[in-house]
Parts: sequence; structure tokens; C-alpha cells
Amino acid sequence: ITFLDYIMGGTKLNCIIAINFTALNGSPNTLGSLHYMGPSPTPYKQALQSVVSIIQDYDSDKQFPVLGFGAKLPPNGILSHEFFVNLTTSPFCAGVEGCVIEAYRKCLPAIQFHGPTNFAPVINHVARFSANYANGDQYFILLILTDGAISDMHDTKEPIRNSRSNLISNLLVEIGNADFSSMNELDSDNVKLSLNGKFASRDIVQFVPFRDFFLNRPDSQNVSQELAKALLAEITAQLLGFMKSKSSFTKF
Repeated sequence: ITFLDYIMGGTKLNCIIAINFTALNGSPNTLGSLHYMGPSPTPYKQALQSVVSIIQDYDSDKQFPVLGFGAKLPPNGILSHEFFVNLTTSPFCAGVEGCVIEAYRKCLPAIQFHGPTNFAPVINHVARFSANYANGDQYFILLILTDGAISDMHDTKEPIRNSRSNLISNLLVEIGNADFSSMNELDSDNVKLSLNGKFASRDIVQFVPFRDFFLNRPDSQNVSQELAKALLAEITAQLLGFMKSKSSFTKF
């Protein structure tokens, strides 16, 4: 059974996006910031366009929840690691080029970058939501765009280690040149992720350094496709691995 067999058989993919708005990115008003609001697309915008434009071809409804973390929110400056980037009561954005990119753009001047870099809140957010779809008809992709080392590694490992019951793939795209050794630790391609002596039952994390694809590469369209394909290949493997481990999900 192939990835497309599951998609054609009714399995629906749902992509959730999480964006790092910590101060390590630099002020969006400062040249050199990874979120710089200048005439050229930010690395975050490039990554959004590259990856989500591919994933949306398989997304069931093209409605993307977009979450942010590591910033203080208006009007009271409350620090949040799990907020809606469109700053409304619903996180959903319809389509990449319009709603997702527009929500990201409007959010930048409205929030105050802060920290630390905590992944656990957004991972747990998706884990709780996916728990409502235990029959295998829905599969969830959490795309985390981030810069800098993870501050809450222990709390981040917990939901990933317990992934056996969660229909989730976690895609980590590292923006910038910060220390990403913690990302490699989560992306346990060679050694299963462990916490307190207990190991994850499967690999549900894929880490890709953004700069490895885009640095000194003028052919941005081809590079975007390479990045998206690298992540999509991992999604395919993770989805098949999970479905095949759950005999009750086999539809063919």
C-alpha cells in the first residue's frame, strides 16, 4: 500500500504551521533580522511558500491553522508560546499565498518578540487535537519554522516519545545560523528518541536546515521544490509506518 493509496482511500492530511517569534530572530524593523519587513521575502516567508505550497496539494480542505510562539501579544503584552498568528479567535487561514502569508505579515508589527524557544506548547496543541481522530482517517503535519536551540527539550520530548497514539509528523525547518544540535537530537533517524530511559516507538520528526537549500543558490524555484520534496518524502514514510503499525487502519 502506498502513500497515494491512503490519500485516494480517504485519509485526509491536515497541515498546522508554527512560527518562531523569539527575539533571537532580530527585530523585524532591523536589516538582517530573519523577520525583516523589507522589500524581499523573509526566510520565514520563503519557507512557508516552499513547503506549504507542496503540502496543500494533499491537504483536505486547504485550511491551515497558523500558530506562533515566543512573543508578547497585544494589548497587554502577555507572553505566549501558543497563539494564533492572525490574532483572532480562530487560527485557520484559507490558502498559502493569501491568508497564511498575509496573517504572518500583519502579525510582525503587532507583537513583541521575546522568548524562550519553547516547542512543547504547540506540539501538545496538535497532539490534543489529533487525539480526536483515532480511527486513522485524519493525519496531521506540524510544520515548525524556527531559529535557535530549543529551550524546553525535556517537555518537547515527552509528546514526541508518546507519539504511538498521535497521528502526527513534525517537520522542523531551521531558519538562520544558530545552534541546531537539539534539532538533530529530535530527528532520530539513526537512534530512537529517548526520555528517562524510555524510547519512542517510531520516528515522527524530520529536521531540515533551511540554509542548506537556499545559501548561495540563485535558482530559488528549484531550491524551493527540493526543500519541499525532502520534507514530503519524510511525511510519506512516517504516514506509511504509522498506518501499517495499526492494522485496523488498513483500508485495502
